Amino acid sequence: MKLYFYFFFIFFTFLFLFYPGESEYIKLFAYNRRLFAQEKSVSHFIEARVPYVKTNTVPSLTAEGIYIVDLPSFTPVLEKNIHGRFLPASTAKMITALVSLDIYKPEDIITVKRVLEDGQVMGLIQGEKITVENLLYGILVHSGNDAAYAMADNYGFERFIDLMNKKGKALSMNETRFNNPAGLDEFDQYTSPYDLSLAARALLQKPLLKKIVGTKEIVVSDIDFQYFHTLANVNKLLGEIQGIGGLKTGYTENAKENLISFYQKSGHQFIIVILRSDDRFEDTREAINWLNVNVDYLTLTQ
Repeated sequence: MKLYFYFFFIFFTFLFLFYPGESEYIKLFAYNRRLFAQEKSVSHFIEARVPYVKTNTVPSLTAEGIYIVDLPSFTPVLEKNIHGRFLPASTAKMITALVSLDIYKPEDIITVKRVLEDGQVMGLIQGEKITVENLLYGILVHSGNDAAYAMADNYGFERFIDLMNKKGKALSMNETRFNNPAGLDEFDQYTSPYDLSLAARALLQKPLLKKIVGTKEIVVSDIDFQYFHTLANVNKLLGEIQGIGGLKTGYTENAKENLISFYQKSGHQFIIVILRSDDRFEDTREAINWLNVNVDYLTLTQ
């Protein structure tokens, strides 16, 4: 009995699939097979939009290092000394934040072991217990050096710096070296405009960090609500220029003014790297004005 069943099942299956007649059932099978084949064919159709510069006009910027790149395709549209060696200043905190998310959960609690008063700080208190997420706001919004050191100290300072350099290598930042988590000037700590664009791209792929760098102002506290910290974003273009969504500032006397920006308009997204500038905000304004006028897109299909 079972043998007959299998015989007829196989017979009619092949009949429906390959019989050339006009049966409605066979037509239905044939139609679905053609539709499936078409869907497979469509799935290989790829459309990409690639930027190009329409004119020979170049913006007049004071920055010594410039790299403007279309984020989705990572196609550059403006370059200047992109592989030159620069002091990162607080742009190094992008990697500090990425490493922190690698080793901690946002809700983890860190005890502040030392109070750092060098440069920009969020005002942490020694012994204060605060979540990793709130420290990330301190690092990326307020650019707090004390927050960056608290994150590194809790894990083990040297081990944390080692992870920063390993993270840089994993992101192909081959022109970068870190010696501290805040970006404070040291002789053998350096980066390049190209490498910082890689760090910015990696940061924007983390939803929590992308949200944080786009925050204009926030108040955070320790876990016991004893200490409150008002954090204002150092990037004054945030909220001033439509389309700016962060990303990270940096300044020391030796590094001069640095600014990494995430900019989007009409569905297009860019990373703008400005290093060693006399006026990072004005340079970025000029770069955005130039982008809006001089860059267009080609649609490529494959």
